Amino acid sequence: MAASVACAFFFDAEPVGEPGMPALDACALCAKPLARDSDVFMYRGDTPYCSKECRHEQMHLDAVSARQAARRLQRFSSGAESGRARQGVSVSS
Repeated sequence: MAASVACAFFFDAEPVGEPGMPALDACALCAKPLARDSDVFMYRGDTPYCSKECRHEQMHLDAVSARQAARRLQRFSSGAESGRARQGVSVSS
């Protein structure tokens, strides 16, 4: 009988989680506590949000950030190409 008690305890235990991983106890955007009996909206694998609105806002923020990163990369690469042209370095394919 002791084995069944230990087994029940094992499955009822909360996972500790890994460092750097968001816990499922609060919304990743607004930090609102998440109840065990409420819906949890997930994004990017294991990041919890309290509502569709919070999840959508994070998706929007990520899209804006990705566009800004693409612009920076484009400016950097075009600046590097123009720098090579000024120095007389040919870029061969």
